Amino acid sequence: MKKPQSGAKTFLFTIVLILNLTSFCFANRLNFKIDSTKSKTISFKIKLKSADKITIKPSALKFDKHLAYSFTVDDGYRSAYLIAFPLFNGGKISGPMINEWKNDQGGDGTNSKGLFYSNGLGNKIPFKLGLAINGGAIGDFSAYRGHLSWAEVKEMYDAGWDILNHGFHHATKHGTNFLTEVTENTTSIQQNLGFTMSHFVVPGGESDPGYQLEYEKDALANGSFSVASYVGLGPVINVKDKVNLDKMIYGRTFLQSSKDTIGFKTMDRFLATFDSVAKLPNPIWYNEFTHGVGNGNLWNLSMRFPDFKYYMTAIANKYGSKGNDSIWMAPWQEVYEYIWLRDRIKIKYTQNNKEVIVTIELPEIPKTFRNRDISLTIDTSSKFEIESDSSDFKISSDGKTKHKLINIQLK
Repeated sequence: MKKPQSGAKTFLFTIVLILNLTSFCFANRLNFKIDSTKSKTISFKIKLKSADKITIKPSALKFDKHLAYSFTVDDGYRSAYLIAFPLFNGGKISGPMINEWKNDQGGDGTNSKGLFYSNGLGNKIPFKLGLAINGGAIGDFSAYRGHLSWAEVKEMYDAGWDILNHGFHHATKHGTNFLTEVTENTTSIQQNLGFTMSHFVVPGGESDPGYQLEYEKDALANGSFSVASYVGLGPVINVKDKVNLDKMIYGRTFLQSSKDTIGFKTMDRFLATFDSVAKLPNPIWYNEFTHGVGNGNLWNLSMRFPDFKYYMTAIANKYGSKGNDSIWMAPWQEVYEYIWLRDRIKIKYTQNNKEVIVTIELPEIPKTFRNRDISLTIDTSSKFEIESDSSDFKISSDGKTKHKLINIQLK
């Protein structure tokens, strides 16, 4: 009788052990799922002056702008620093500067007051560009070098300009190792500037048919969220509703000066196209590219400085803070990251008389993102104030004036 009893105890112990192990494993799976959900919630309070009903929704574009405009200069030529940077930020524009290729990458030597749009709350923000660079060409050479130095790239990056992967050597010819071009450039920027690029621009040049497809594939498989190529989405992207950003490939539209150097007829044609885009009824994301922006038309694939200055100044005067202030002039990465976050947040709010509690559930944001901003469009006839004691974000609004906009910057 003892043996059966011992067997029963053994059997019972085994069942209990299995149940405990099962519970342990289930609990760990459950905990794993919970731990892997890295979303978090932020909240704040809106105090209205009257009890009128309020509605809140994410703005289609940052600062509730109508037109996001992304302009990229390819290849890391020095005119971006000598010309475009002071033109946009304000400061001394370089005079003529003949580089190592006997091309003039300088400008007119004047002082610029800067080109600006606003954040919708009266604060001016300078226009910014994206820089598609090849780490193999960046260095610290003579004053007459054709490419940027690491210090110049860092200064522009620190000022909010985005750096885009353009391949390490700008290689396109037969036998190019496309994967190496992508990854070596990523490593180069990490080592010299301390951040990881997250968008790729296919370099152009002598090549085998379809080479861009190899670049697209390798870039998207190795950390790039989007690729600028020859054929793809855009250049006009409707952003009123959710945008499919997954493995995005978009087509580049190049601007370049004509051979005729008299007047600005070519730029006026480009501006007419820009005006037609700006008049579209839905919020729009528009992108354009060029190479150099100095006095010389570098490789005949660039904008001469007088054309570049004329074009950008005209846009700023009409659509920037001096005009109707409808433009958000920001690099491709900045706009991409705003739309990505906009389409993933979940906003809830409850109104009790003159008090509104707003909660926003945030997704896990990729580590390579450098922008974590949310703009909210508010529909209320009442002025309001915002109360928040959180250190997780900065918040500002026009609650005491137009009472239509809230800007949130996540930390």
